[in-house]
Amino acid sequence: MRRRLTILGSTGSIGLQALDVVRSHRERFEIVGLSAGGNAKKLKEQAEEFKPTYIALESSDAVTLGVIEGEKVTGPGAAATLASAPADVVLNGIVGFAGLSSTVRALKSGNTVALANKESLVAGGDWVMGLAKSTTVGASGAGSRIIPVDSEHSAIFQCLEGRAAGEVREILLTASGGPFFSHAEGELREVGPEDALKHPTWRMGPKITVDSATMMNKGLEAIEAHHLFGVTYDQIRIAVHRQSVVHGGVTLEDGSSILHAALPDMRLPISYGILYPERVDVGAKQVGFGDAFWTFEKPRNEVFRCLPLAIEAGRAGGVYPVALNAANEVAVGAFLDRRIEFLRIAEVIEEVLETVPEIGEMKSIEAVVHADRWSRERAEKVVGAAR
Repeated sequence: MRRRLTILGSTGSIGLQALDVVRSHRERFEIVGLSAGGNAKKLKEQAEEFKPTYIALESSDAVTLGVIEGEKVTGPGAAATLASAPADVVLNGIVGFAGLSSTVRALKSGNTVALANKESLVAGGDWVMGLAKSTTVGASGAGSRIIPVDSEHSAIFQCLEGRAAGEVREILLTASGGPFFSHAEGELREVGPEDALKHPTWRMGPKITVDSATMMNKGLEAIEAHHLFGVTYDQIRIAVHRQSVVHGGVTLEDGSSILHAALPDMRLPISYGILYPERVDVGAKQVGFGDAFWTFEKPRNEVFRCLPLAIEAGRAGGVYPVALNAANEVAVGAFLDRRIEFLRIAEVIEEVLETVPEIGEMKSIEAVVHADRWSRERAEKVVGAAR
């Protein structure tokens, strides 16, 4: 049976690689919809190739889309509207907080979400998981209609298959360490955006690549893992694994550990997420165990302070993860625009977290959006004061 698939963020890194998977297995998919933020030209090319039922474009640039098959949805909120269209799987590859509303709309409509937008759970947390948990989909503790697509969470999800929650002592999140992990703190004062975007192992968009360089990506992933798998922060172990071959794992109550290993290729977790529980050949290279040399190191929290800030915000809960994510998006944007230095990213986030007001519980899209807006405004003021 063909899988009815909607891809949100189809012109971004996740979306492009998802369409590579679809090309390799066209007989397995029916494309319900494709969405993009502003790249109307690329979206039009994709629509002409895959002929989706719906095409969504956030920028309102319907003229560029021209005359193509499919119903067009344009303007702010187009992706969230598309997310509610009936589908077997909605792959959310939107970058940042902008992806939250689409996750919510997909879940409320009864669609399964293959989630590559970690901010949905960082900001939405327990509320979003509550929307997802109506039936059991597989991995112990995972949301009923959320299948993780981040390589680390997909790895943990697979290692947890068939495990009862009481069997799990710890989960393992591995980090590449980004391009600067071996740098002295003084050297980091001189790095620029062009340096941060040279990731040693993964091909990703600019925002997530900078998050990898600051280690914030791992902090956001820890918050996501807390919600996805129902573990405490004390049960989440983070290790820097420079080879990026072991993507995650679990340690069980008897002391044994199960690790998931694969060469860096996002098509693997994407294909597993959109075809779960089936597996298909996506042309990925196998791990060469005869040549394997794996190392695991502790994070350098005293230098890469975004990671401990994220864990602290996750423990605090409520508005703090929302503020953390919003401040980070603003600070990363300012760094990419050369308005602040690399080390200033963590300082901006910390200053915002220190002034978070009592906003209330994050149990609706309105509450989360309000907290996000306040945090962005505060972060922009902090960035402006530093110039």
